[in-house]
Amino acid sequence: MSETLPPVAPLPVALVEDDADLRHSTAQLLKLAGFAVTPFDHAVPALAAIDADWAGVVVCDVRMPHVSGLEAFAQWMARDPQLPVILITGHGDVPMAVEALKNGAWDFLAKPFDPQALVAAVKRAATARALVMENRRLRAALEDGEAAGGLIGQSPEIQRLRQMVGVLGDADIDIFIEGESGTGKEHLARMIHRAGRRGRQRLVSVACAGMPPALEEQLFAPIGQHSVMAAHRGTLLLDDIDLAPRSLQARLVPVVEERVLRAAAMRDAAPLDLRIIATGGAQGALDESAMLPSLFYRLSGLRLRLPPLRERMEDVPLLFAHFVEQAASRRKLPPPALTAPVQSRLRTHHWPGNLRELAHYAESFVLGLAEDRAARPTPAAQNPALTLPERLDAFEREAILEAIAAQGGEIGAAIAQLGIPRKTFYYKVGKLGIDLRRVKDGLKQG
Repeated sequence: MSETLPPVAPLPVALVEDDADLRHSTAQLLKLAGFAVTPFDHAVPALAAIDADWAGVVVCDVRMPHVSGLEAFAQWMARDPQLPVILITGHGDVPMAVEALKNGAWDFLAKPFDPQALVAAVKRAATARALVMENRRLRAALEDGEAAGGLIGQSPEIQRLRQMVGVLGDADIDIFIEGESGTGKEHLARMIHRAGRRGRQRLVSVACAGMPPALEEQLFAPIGQHSVMAAHRGTLLLDDIDLAPRSLQARLVPVVEERVLRAAAMRDAAPLDLRIIATGGAQGALDESAMLPSLFYRLSGLRLRLPPLRERMEDVPLLFAHFVEQAASRRKLPPPALTAPVQSRLRTHHWPGNLRELAHYAESFVLGLAEDRAARPTPAAQNPALTLPERLDAFEREAILEAIAAQGGEIGAAIAQLGIPRKTFYYKVGKLGIDLRRVKDGLKQG
């Protein structure tokens, strides 16, 4: 028989009660009702632990030593007026509790209270709190401008993808997102995840390219935050699936085809309820030669393509303004005015590093370090008397340096952008006299 599906995480409840017997019995009651209870024997540690990010409910006695429940309630309301606090009172404290209701308390119960009345009150409060926290998360995502800026723009392709996000959010089908490095594939995957019912659960991102054996074992372990099981009821993102070793692809086949996890430590396969979004290289690169057919045909049923920046040049100024605003805010600097050379570069450069390269250029621009690379001739063009091998060396050196800059100093990503084997890259770096440490240090200072 298959293992049972993992349970939904219980909602948190903070129980603040100085009476040890009552605290223990109430905690047991709430745990049996399905809540994750954190008990406190007085208000001081509870005040230290519960802030505006507390995702659950507070149940608090009124009369306690050190700090009363009403004093603690006032402090919690100052931190977060939407935090649901249920007060437990003696008969003599009812008038105070009624006043607390006027000031924002969720409810109050007089001792001795009906256990089921407490459970019902906590359930109502927990439901309301979950909605509040979800709205805050959505507002934060909107205010963040969708952090990576992947779907900013007015080009027809981007407008179409934006319209599809809402539709695909609840369309419980697997998706493959293809595009060059730096086009925002993972960002689009996260948008689709958040747009649907699965957005309330986890998205587990798996970097498939060159995954070390230790991480592969964690991926197929029955428990753990990096396990496939952690994506249950949520989304499993298989990033760069076309670059995954065949051994990893083979182990993913049961997950993709049968929605089960098989692990050596498990007697039976564990069923999985998840949606799979995979990402891979540029259009046409995903085929049977890059992936096992069983994976290829299962994942490529719905394919979305994120175009490179060179195919949507009309979006570059808006994206650049977005990245400049982000960089200026991070650095606490005013956004600088555009100069003619920078405007020319935005119009004419093809941005082979896509969003990553554009974001790095915006960062340099905010710091006053951006140079007009588009107008600057290459070393070979500066000296037409160079021999052909010398011109080739100059071109390769410039291409390697530009790729490293475009990827923000990430050598692995630069190698992928150049499209050459790692061994060839390091051979050329040595031959051309490129000091990688100095180059990366210069990018960090920039």
